[in-house]
Amino acid sequence: MDTALSEEQDAIRRTVRAQLAHRCGPDEVRSATRTGPGYDTALWQALAQRPGLPGLTLPERYGGAGRGATELALALQETGRALLPSPLLATAVLAAPLIDGLGSDTQRARLLPRLASGELTAAFAVPSGSLPVALGLLDPPPAHLPQAAGGSGDWAGGGRAGGVQAVRDGGEWRLYGECAQVLDGHSAGLLLVAAHAGGFVRSRTLLFLVDGDAPGLVRRRQEALDETRPLARLEMRDVAGELLGADTVGNGGDPGDPGDTVGGEDVRGALAGAGHRVAAVLAAEAVGAAEGALNRAVRRVGSGERGDGPAGPFAAVRHRLAEVHVQVRAARSAAHHAAWAVDAGTAEAGAASGTALAHGLEVLRLAAGEAVQLHEEGGVGEEDAAQLYFGRAAGSEALFGPVHGLRSRAAGVAGLFTGSAGEENATAAEENGGRGVAAGGGGPRAPRGTPAAR
Repeated sequence: MDTALSEEQDAIRRTVRAQLAHRCGPDEVRSATRTGPGYDTALWQALAQRPGLPGLTLPERYGGAGRGATELALALQETGRALLPSPLLATAVLAAPLIDGLGSDTQRARLLPRLASGELTAAFAVPSGSLPVALGLLDPPPAHLPQAAGGSGDWAGGGRAGGVQAVRDGGEWRLYGECAQVLDGHSAGLLLVAAHAGGFVRSRTLLFLVDGDAPGLVRRRQEALDETRPLARLEMRDVAGELLGADTVGNGGDPGDPGDTVGGEDVRGALAGAGHRVAAVLAAEAVGAAEGALNRAVRRVGSGERGDGPAGPFAAVRHRLAEVHVQVRAARSAAHHAAWAVDAGTAEAGAASGTALAHGLEVLRLAAGEAVQLHEEGGVGEEDAAQLYFGRAAGSEALFGPVHGLRSRAAGVAGLFTGSAGEENATAAEENGGRGVAAGGGGPRAPRGTPAAR
């Protein structure tokens, strides 16, 4: 692989960094988080126009730039460095790719141009705490009760109480239930909701489009560990939903009607595929935040050494920060490699992205802890700024972790463990004639390398 950034990739990185340099300091970040939407809407529109972040990976025919995970990862590395509060993650990384991948032609034509322009924001709603399981980043929890046929959708409620249930009422779908910890769910104009349909025996997970102002929808912003990443609780009481991928002119998307191709396995497969990209991009964002926290800690040490205080106490600190610096560079290499693997469609994409995310979150926690410790005596403003990075570290791991779970899942996907995961990979390899398994499994490994980071 080419380890250098292309001219276009470097331009994306430099443009995002320049726009955030003077508009995303600690004071601006805190002010933005305390607004109704939870972000600076003017800055969001500026980033939507140049370099076009919301549509960076969407097809050009819908107003996007048609780029890949590598470009998106570079952009989020910069937004992570500045701790930018924005709907970028919820809209461009989680919701829009699923709409592009599973939506009907009519739905894509209606929604993707608005998402690409930043006019419309979106959120992906799943039951509380199940987002990383839905995306295939964590193993599902053990089933304590018999599962319905297929039994792999317990993260969305399993057809029982909990989560969201979808009921076909004449020519419409109606949604009932609730989801908590929905990223940007309080302000998104469009919700992509995972819900169960078909009753207990035939239960399967489907995705529905819900208007943010739909009657019967109640949205409440929740307290969050990370001030820069607002979460919401959604309550749906007889809310109208549009089945994602349904031919609304034809059969209306009834899973029992002939010709409907949007089944539970399609949804789960699409979510697992999206999870590889989500993990790679999140890893880059975590690395960017770690770089921001480390830079703040280094500046604090430099200012202390230039002052009247003794330089001796900072000697040990410098050694610790040097170790953090090495860890950050390793995590950055892993994140860039994961993004490349996703774009290249290699067999190692799933394991590489999961491992990169685990390393990125771990390094962010380490760098943020050093920043907080060093700024405890640096004044209220400095300590508050360092606390923002610590909040991002805690919030990101709570939403997408834990780190040990990510590593365990990545190892299983790579076939490093014996048991069910390894047996599944072996079976898949045999079915593919020994050529390797689907993305995220084992098979021949691509050459490793890292894009140069400037």
